[in-house]
Amino acid sequence: MIKLSVVIITLNEERNISRCLESVKDIADDLVIIDSFSTDRTKEIAETFGARFITQRFDGYINQKNFANAQAKFDHILSLDADEVLSDELRESVKEVKSNFDADGYTMNRLTNYVGKWVRHCGWYPDKKLRVFDRRQGKWEGLIIHEEFKLAEGGKSRHLKGDLLHYSFNSIIEYKQQSEKFTTLGAEADFQKGKKAPFYKIWLAPTVKFVQCYFIRLGFLDGKTGFTICRLSATATHHKYIKLKQLYK
Repeated sequence: MIKLSVVIITLNEERNISRCLESVKDIADDLVIIDSFSTDRTKEIAETFGARFITQRFDGYINQKNFANAQAKFDHILSLDADEVLSDELRESVKEVKSNFDADGYTMNRLTNYVGKWVRHCGWYPDKKLRVFDRRQGKWEGLIIHEEFKLAEGGKSRHLKGDLLHYSFNSIIEYKQQSEKFTTLGAEADFQKGKKAPFYKIWLAPTVKFVQCYFIRLGFLDGKTGFTICRLSATATHHKYIKLKQLYK
């Protein structure tokens, strides 16, 4: 059976970290927390689970996660965010992988909880993530946001049963705050790619986003929550393009 390091990056996660660590304590042979100078009880809680707590200045999600991988004791890693939890079925799947690690990486579906509701449409599910991997077979890549672990060319991946439960937002205000942050980062990423923000796109893209989210991706099946998510996603798209246009100015 292989040894598995569970690696998590944090910043003021006292609300989430206990739930996350509780879900992996039986499968982790090494718990590593890379923290960006939290000022709450994150460290205190993490250390009750026997985690190694390492402080590192935040240098972007990609660099932070690659640094975190390097701190693991073992080459085989489960990488999580503090607001993520393994479902019982997924935990059993990871246990099986530890007995027979026959791929370079393993993907899983992520199911997001939005203000107390599990969202199964709106393009939010299945949100496939590669989170179990051999660190020697790839690295985290991306542009500012939307980081993902990329296997080296020819790398083999398999899909695990069970969901990665994502406790994302407890309130609409919290979602809007996160959206403000991510639209800024998204605009910066698009700017780096050379994408433009013509006038027509600032107004057309949000409409397309809503139609895609609510109708094509069946957001209406999530009821009032689905409508709210699709509406706010459209608004976020509008804000991102305005910020992109400002960057060119």
